[in-house]
Formats: sequence, C-alpha cells, structure tokens
Amino acid sequence: MDFSPSDKAREIARSLHRFMRDEVEPVEPDHHHQLAALDNPWQVLPLIEELKARAREQGLWNLFLPDEELGQGLSNLDYAPLAERMGRSLIAPEIFNCNAPDTGNMEVLYHYGSEEQKARWLKPLLAGEIRSAFCMTEPGVASSDATNMEATAVIEGDEVVLNGRKWWSTGIGHPNCKVVIFMGLTDSEAERHYRHSMVLVPLVTPGVKVERMLNAMGYHDAPLGHGEVSFSNVRLPATAIIAGPGKGFEIAQGRLGPGRIHHCMRLIGLAEMALERACRRALEREAFGRPLAKLGGNAERIAEARIAIEQARLLVLKAAWSLDHRGIARSMSEVSQIKAAVPSMAQEVIDLAMQLHGGGGLSDDYPLAAAWTAARALRLADGPDEVHRALVARFELGKYR
Repeated sequence: MDFSPSDKAREIARSLHRFMRDEVEPVEPDHHHQLAALDNPWQVLPLIEELKARAREQGLWNLFLPDEELGQGLSNLDYAPLAERMGRSLIAPEIFNCNAPDTGNMEVLYHYGSEEQKARWLKPLLAGEIRSAFCMTEPGVASSDATNMEATAVIEGDEVVLNGRKWWSTGIGHPNCKVVIFMGLTDSEAERHYRHSMVLVPLVTPGVKVERMLNAMGYHDAPLGHGEVSFSNVRLPATAIIAGPGKGFEIAQGRLGPGRIHHCMRLIGLAEMALERACRRALEREAFGRPLAKLGGNAERIAEARIAIEQARLLVLKAAWSLDHRGIARSMSEVSQIKAAVPSMAQEVIDLAMQLHGGGGLSDDYPLAAAWTAARALRLADGPDEVHRALVARFELGKYR
C-alpha cells in the first residue's frame, strides 16, 4: 500500500501551494470582512472571479475530476493532499472549482448523466459559470435513513412530478446556483433501495421555492448557504431523471465515496491551520510570566493534536487508496471510518486553538469559530457519526459470523 503521489500530482501540489500562499491567503481576511459588511452577503465579490480566472489560467482547475480532458486525471489518492491544502481556506475550493456540493454533482453527471444532461449542466459547471445544490435531507423525517424520504418524484406519462420539502440544501444561496439535484420517492412498492430517483431541476422551474436560508450555529455561510426548499407540483420532462427511475441510491453511493475523501481531507487542512495558529499563539502570548505553551498542560494538548492529525491523515489516505484500487463496494468500511473519525478530530483541534485565543477565538477576528462550526456540521452532513460507526461495526462483526 503506497501513498506516494504521482509525479503529476507533486507538480500540481507545488503550483497549488504557491497560488494559495501568494494569491489566496493574503486576501482572504479582507474578503470575509467585506462580505460580512454588506447588507446582502449573497453575492460573489469580484475578487473571487478574478482569482478563479487566474487559477484556471494556471491549470489549477477541476482538480478533483479523474478525467484528463475535463480535469487533471488524478486518482483519489493524488487529489487527497490537494484537498487538504485547499481546506486551510474557506474560499479556496470555489476558486479552483473544487467546491462542494458542485464536485459531487459534477461527478454524478460525469458518471451517470445523459449526453443531453451533460451538455446542459455539466459543461457550465466544469467551466465555473454556474453553481448547483443537492436536495436530499428533509425536515419531517430522520434523513440519516434515506429510505425515510417522503418527497416524491412520480412519473406521469412523459413527465416527472416533484412534491415535497427539503432543507440543508447547501449551495442554494449562491447567486449563480441554477440547478439542483432532487432525490425523491418514485415507486413505494419497489425494493427499498430501488424506490428513489434523482432528478435535475432548474431553479427557475415553476413550483420551486427557496423558503428560507438556514444558519449553522449563527453562520449563514454566505454566499453558498444552506436553504429550505419547497417543491410544489414541479413538472419536468422524464428525461430530467438521472440514469432512469429507481437509480437514486446507486447514484448516491457512487457520489458519496469520493466526496467523503474530499470533505475529510479539507477538514485535515482546517485542523492544520488551527494547530499552526494555536502554536504561534502559545509561543507569542504570556500569562503569569510564562508563555501559554508552558501553562496548564497546553504543550501536551498540542502534542496530542499533532498525533491526532497524523493518525487521521493516514486513515484518509488508506481510504483513498482503497477507493482507487478496490472500488466503493469494497471500501465502505474505510470510507465510514474516516467520516466518523475526522470531523471529531478536527473539532477537538480547532477547539484547542480557540481556547488558546481566549475571547478572540469566539469572534470573527479569527477564522477559528467558523472552522469549528464547519467541523461540527460535518459530524451530521453526509451521514451522522452514529450511522457510520454502525456500518463499520457491521462489517467488523461480519468477519466472524
């Protein structure tokens, strides 16, 4: 099991590091302050579009896609360190067109979309001209069990009719969001994993309404955001169904494997950023005549944070290697392991950095509170910790039955 990146990935990593260091990190604090000062934060500042153009010119574009023509042709293992580097910044993923949920939606279209669907939606998404959202979670049911979903996608002749309410639809607030992927119940009599379908829904379709934008522990995550969306007798051609009726769960499994690698490596980058800030703070600040690093067991906590990050990174690289060499069906335990382990690790490391920053750690003067919220949210998004631990236990116990 070799975790060494390819030569191509090493070269891209060097270019990405330079771009992050020279172009992104120096301007990010001002970007956040400018956006927060606006009466309407649901807009893309010109700076982001300028950085996107420069990133694309340098070939730092669609790095996640394993296609040499449309992306860089990198494996999951090659992409993982790049996701980590981007994860240190809250604006970087969009700059390189590697932002969730667009990456997952593009992968769905790339692997399962028809030629018509690819031409209409995948092409502009790959070009960074539009954004998208993913509408799966519902407020009325326990969505950790996706078979509970009550929203419907019923076929009537040559049309599909959508009804229901979704929430935590990430990306719906972006001014360039033009399409959502809606998952709904098509056939309640079919086997439970063949009942649902995924449908491409233009946001301007009659009957689609963004009811409200949700905040995550006080943060709206503008301009992407998370929304509650209602679908009332939304009529679309049946050709809007991705891969045909009843394929929703099959598509979801294919979508979530690589996506969880991306999420977890970005979180490791966020944890690295937090630990760096914690160490600098611990050395620069003094209390009671001593540096913070020599007070209250802080040195031990910093050591524990370093150990936890290294353990998590190795676990994610193993999962990425397994996806590349064994496929998602034989890597489900590894993928669930990282999804259960990494957000909790990141949350603890970021919490340490917040503590060392005192009251400032709770404010927007530092990126730590927003980072902590992102890590906490990922303990629920893409399946809560409990679901992933249960799946890991099932595979583990299965070895001895």
